[in-house]
Formats: sequence, C-alpha cells, structure tokens
Amino acid sequence: MIAKLLPLVFLSAQPVPAPTDTAGEDAPVALNTAQEGAIRCSAAFALVAERQRQGDEAALKYPALGERGREFFVRSSAQLMDEAHLDRIQIEARLRGAADAILAENSIDQIMPACLLLLDASGL
Repeated sequence: MIAKLLPLVFLSAQPVPAPTDTAGEDAPVALNTAQEGAIRCSAAFALVAERQRQGDEAALKYPALGERGREFFVRSSAQLMDEAHLDRIQIEARLRGAADAILAENSIDQIMPACLLLLDASGL
C-alpha cells in the first residue's frame, strides 16, 4: 500500500523514543471528532504534499501544502499529545492508518475541501 511506503513528509526525521510504560494500554485511546479530523486532515495534507512534490497534476490543483500542512500536523500532534496523551508512535500509527483509509476509499477529493477550511481556520 502506498501509505506504508509514503515518506510522510510531516513526520520528524528524528528517532522516535520507545514508550516507557505500555502495560495495560492495549486499547487505543478514543479521540473526539475534532481530534480524529485533525489526524485525517494531517494525513490528507501529507498525501497531497507528497504528490505535489512529485509534480502530480491532480494534487497541484490544491494550494501548496508542504509547509502549511506540515505546521498543521505539528500543532495538531502537540495538541493530541497534551489532550489525549498520545505519544509520537501512536500519532504516527494513526496518521498512517488514516492515510491508508483515504487511499483505500479514494476519498482525497471528498475530504480536502473540509480540510482546507480547517487549515484556513487554524490561521496557518
């Protein structure tokens, strides 16, 4: 699947530390609608930004998302770490899962309008 191979351009190149204590944390943390939307839009921005980088004409119809999309991801991730107590590994897994779902559903064009509104509302 492309999302597994996709170098999600918003993920830090720095090594991700292993969680210190995962005992009893088998169930994924439930996120609210806004948090799920932030993950899904971050994944959509990463997918579009990578395609834009590759010169894909369909992706180029959207505003440039490399810088703004990355900043949206960084801020959303920090908020998820604070509010939902997710670590970087958990955020990366959710981001990859969202990217996989977007690709499987072929839904990028359906979700981008709402995600772009969210991006604009963020002030970035």
